[in-house]
Amino acid sequence: MERRDFIKACAFTCVSASVPAFAQGTAAPRTYARTLLVDETGKPIRSRSLPANRNFIFHYPYAATPCFLVNLGRPVKPAGPLKTADARTYDWPGGVGAAGSVVAYSAICAHKLTYPTRDISFIAYRGEATPTSKHAQVIHCCSEHSQYDAGGGGRVLAGPAPQPLAAILLEYEPASDGLYAVGTLGGEMFNEFFQKFEFRLAMEHAGGARAPVTGQTVVRELGEYCRQQVRC
Repeated sequence: MERRDFIKACAFTCVSASVPAFAQGTAAPRTYARTLLVDETGKPIRSRSLPANRNFIFHYPYAATPCFLVNLGRPVKPAGPLKTADARTYDWPGGVGAAGSVVAYSAICAHKLTYPTRDISFIAYRGEATPTSKHAQVIHCCSEHSQYDAGGGGRVLAGPAPQPLAAILLEYEPASDGLYAVGTLGGEMFNEFFQKFEFRLAMEHAGGARAPVTGQTVVRELGEYCRQQVRC
C-alpha cells in the first residue's frame, strides 16, 4: 500500500470508529481536526445542558464556514440513503449526545449559498411549523424557501435546493458530556462558497477565511451572533 493511501485509510477508519452507526455510502465522510465545542467563556458545551429547539451557530471546519448546532429534544435515528447533487449516495448517522438528540449541519444553503453573517441571516432553524411552512424542525432559507429536515440528515423537504445540507459529524464523549466536531458528510459547498464571497470573506476575516479551525470553536445563539434574522 502506498503511504498516501495508507494515511487516507487510517483517517477513514478513525471517523468510522468515532461514529459507529455510520453506514458507508459512495460519498465518504471527510475528516477535519477534532474540535471541541465551547461557549463564549471557553467552557465545553454539554449535551445535557443544550436547550432544545434553539438556534446555535459555530464555525467549522474553516474560520469562515458557519454551522448550525441544534438539540431536537428527541432521539434522532439515522437516515438514508441521501443523495448529493452529483448523485453520490450516503447514510447519515443520526443524533449524538446523552439523548441522541443533537445534530449539526453546514449553515451554507445548498441552493445559492446563503449563510448567516454578523449583520443578517436569511437562514435559520425553526422548531415549529409556521403559516408559510407546514414543516417543523427544519432549517429554512428565506432566500428561495429551501427547507431542510433537521432530523433527517438535512434532506430537502421543499424549495429549489439540489441536495441536502452537508452534515457536520459530531463525536460525543460520555464521560464529560462534551461534543466534538470531527468532519463532514454529504455535499460540501465550501469551494463554491469561498469563490462566490471571496472579497467579503477576506474583509470580514482579515484574510484568514480559509484558516482551519482546530482545538476548539465557540458556539453562540444565532440571535447573539447576527444583528437581524429575516422571518418568512
